[in-house]
Amino acid sequence: MEPPTAEELRQRLQERLQAEHVEVRDNPQLCPGSFRLVVVSGTFRGLKTLQRHRLVNEALKEELGQIHALELRTLTPEQWEAERASLA
Repeated sequence: MEPPTAEELRQRLQERLQAEHVEVRDNPQLCPGSFRLVVVSGTFRGLKTLQRHRLVNEALKEELGQIHALELRTLTPEQWEAERASLA
């Protein structure tokens, strides 16, 4: 079975976590099925990093069997705005 595409992961995370922003970067130089994710969702408010990552894993539970590696950044909308403002 082939790993999901970056676009498939992006759509699933937007739907399942009501994510406001999702970046999915395929990392084929590492190995097929390796992805870097940035997920911005109000669902993450008040949650610790491990709890946020568990929500992402739960949202992608059907796909995880075909994914080799995930690098996650999970942010609230407020954290995302603050980060973007600091780069401007």
